[in-house]
Formats: sequence, C-alpha cells, structure tokens
Amino acid sequence: MSRPSLQFDAARARTDALFELLDPVALYDRPVPERHRLIFYLGHLEAFDWNLFSQHALDRGPLHPSFDRLFAFGIDPEPGRAPSDQPSDWPLDKEVRAYVARIRSELDAAISRLPDRLTHVAIEHRLMHAETLAYLFHNLPYASKRGPAPAPVEQVPAPPKNDWVDVPAGIAVLGRPRDDGFGWDNEFDQHSVSVPEFRISRYKISNAEYLEYVRAGAPAPHFWVDRNGAWFLRAMFGEIPLPLDWPVYVTHSEASAYAQWRHAALPSEAQYHRAAEGSKAVNADFVRWDPVPVHAGGASHHGAVQMIGNGWEWTSTVFGPFAGFERFPFYPGYSADFFDGKHYVMKGASPRTAACFLRRSFRNWFRPDYPHAYAGFRLVDDT
Repeated sequence: MSRPSLQFDAARARTDALFELLDPVALYDRPVPERHRLIFYLGHLEAFDWNLFSQHALDRGPLHPSFDRLFAFGIDPEPGRAPSDQPSDWPLDKEVRAYVARIRSELDAAISRLPDRLTHVAIEHRLMHAETLAYLFHNLPYASKRGPAPAPVEQVPAPPKNDWVDVPAGIAVLGRPRDDGFGWDNEFDQHSVSVPEFRISRYKISNAEYLEYVRAGAPAPHFWVDRNGAWFLRAMFGEIPLPLDWPVYVTHSEASAYAQWRHAALPSEAQYHRAAEGSKAVNADFVRWDPVPVHAGGASHHGAVQMIGNGWEWTSTVFGPFAGFERFPFYPGYSADFFDGKHYVMKGASPRTAACFLRRSFRNWFRPDYPHAYAGFRLVDDT
C-alpha cells in the first residue's frame, strides 16, 4: 500500500469507529442545536473528499448530484438561528452508507493520481471532524452511546497552587514558511512579533478555581451539572463527581469574565506562543476521552505546564489573516468565511485532537459563546 492510502485508511478508521459508538437511531438526532443532524456527518466526510478530488484533480463530474450537494457543507449559524429540518428530511441510513462506499471505491482506485496537497486537506479535514464528532456525541444521552464507563477518578481537595511564571520579553514566531510542508491557508505567512514581558498562570484554570467563581454567583459551565447541591461533570460516557484538578472547559465569554474577576486577562496568540516554547503534548491524539489533572505533564521552557493538549486554550486574539494570506483556490472559504470579527483563536489541543494538529502553527477558532468545544484557558498579567 502507498503512504497516502495508509493515511486515508487510518483516518477513515478513526471516524468509522466513532459512528460505531452510536445507537443507529441517534444518527437522526441533533445533539447540538447549532449543528446538523448526525446523519449529515456520515455523508459529509466522503462528499467533501469527492467534491475536492473530482473537481480539482480527477476532472470528474458529480457522483450523486443531490447527495454531493446535500452533504457538501457544514454550518455555523448566528446564535439563535439554529436549523429547523426534521429527521424525515434526510435520506435513509442505508442510502448514505452506499454513497460512502461508492466514493471510497472510486477514490481508492485513483489514489496514485491524487495530489499530495489535496490529500493532506482531505485527511486533516476528516481528522478535524473526528474531534467535532466527539463533542457532538458528548451531548447525546448516555443511552445513545456504546462506550466504556468512566474510570473512577481520585478526588483531591484542590490541585497544586496555580502561581505565576515569568516570560521575559522576546520574539514570538507565528505561522509557518510556505516551503515547509503542509499548512492550512490561515497558517501563512510566518512572521515574528515582539512580545513584552508578562506573567502567565502555570496551569490551565482548574475546575476547583472555577468553582470558587461559580460559588460567587457566576453560571456553571456547560459540562457541569448540579445534583442536589453536589457538582458533577458530564464526561463522555457518564457523569462523575467534579474532578477538581481537571481543567475547566468554558466558552470564550466565560473565560474572559473569569479573567476580569481575577483582575487578569487572556493571553494573546503571540503571548501563547512565547509561553509555550519547548512544550510537549500531554493527553492528545485520541489517547483518552476525558481530561487529566492540570499539573500532569512537563513544562515549557518558561515553566508553563501543559500548553499543548488536555484542552484547547482560548486567546484574546480575534481570528484573522496573517500578512500574505492567500485563500486556497480549492477551498476558498475554509478560513476567510470566519474572518468576521466574531471568532477567537484557540491554541494547543484537546484529548480528541489528532497528532497532525499539534504543530506549532496550527490555529483553531470558535465563536465566543459556543459551549461545546473542549476548550479551557489560563490567565496572563502583563501590567
């Protein structure tokens, strides 16, 4: 087998395994109101591949014109504008699976003619959805999923003290060179930013720290649930007593409000890069479904622990282009559609982030009030 074929097979196996976790009836559920029903994603992964390669490499026409259009694009609606389709509006499961099988057969036969750049796009797009599917599935009733029960979690009174570490003034290198392998359009061009000295919290903000904020009157995060005065965490496959030393997952708006409450701020994208220098990944690439304690893992050169993995980290930077940005001609809306001032950059990785996205230049982004992503944060003091 060629290397692209092996990579495709591995990525397909990753998303196939996710769908095998579902009760078949759940395919027509919409666990997140702002997203499509799950049946869409079953067809979307292959429709994306077919539309990409047939139009930009193989000079082929539609394979199934109505399905090629139906499953072409995901959605990111404005808050309060969720879709209103019904399960009956979607094709039967067996029809979608037949469509998927046909596309795979066609592309496997043409694998040697698929350009490397487009192959990277297809594989990474699928692995992005492996994470998207995880947080969509997270919102399903537990009876709709066939996964392992959460392992017992040792309850600790509180994590280690989350003190400040000093990051001296220096240069942050953002982006990547155009001659250095694959990157998405928003990762270019590489450039340097001068960053004044600042202090950053050693650890991600933990559930214990955020619990103090909730007890002071703040609303609880999306992943928490109150059971008769006791806090529990909605883990992927069951509720568990709130692990105080795990990172809290919150929206950008919640993270910003907490930072203000602490008289601090969220780091900028450039500050994140400075603080993360020398970091190694912890709890990423599908090793676990849920987090580990915030102090697990090594520190960056500056002493900040767990900058990559165990939860994306919100920044204060609005998602936008770097100087020299050029749209992908074969995927013009990948980044540019979100340069709207309404999305914020996240850096790092979560437990369900594939290894290919652990590269320093990769950028993730979400709306500030989107509560479903596996995203935490830490604080900076640059006064």
